[in-house]
Amino acid sequence: MAEVSPWSVIQTIAEKRIEEAMAKGDFDHLPGQGRPLELEDDSHVPEELRMAYKVLRNAGCVPPELAERKEISNLADMLEHCEDEQERVRQMQKLRFMILQARMRHQRPLNLDDDMYYDRLLERITCRGRKKK
Repeated sequence: MAEVSPWSVIQTIAEKRIEEAMAKGDFDHLPGQGRPLELEDDSHVPEELRMAYKVLRNAGCVPPELAERKEISNLADMLEHCEDEQERVRQMQKLRFMILQARMRHQRPLNLDDDMYYDRLLERITCRGRKKK
């Protein structure tokens, strides 16, 4: 006799309950009906950690790597709109330090789209500053 996996039993029960709920109309008139799903892009998270990260995110906790990445992104956005040249230089130094610190901590390059992130950001901010003069 073939062994039945617990996953197939759970999957069968889940599918049966979904079918019953659909037949009763439990899914009719739900918010967002007819609109595309907003799927989360978690392709940057290793597959074995995705469920744990989702549980943490739903509980309001953010993994340190994501918090760090968000802080770097927020600083970069702020720099783009910074008017004061001295403040911009200070914040660029802070950004460079944060990126180097993250790279050292993870013992690998910090993937911010590509390894030229800081240089592209500097170019974007420098070009924006020239246009205003």
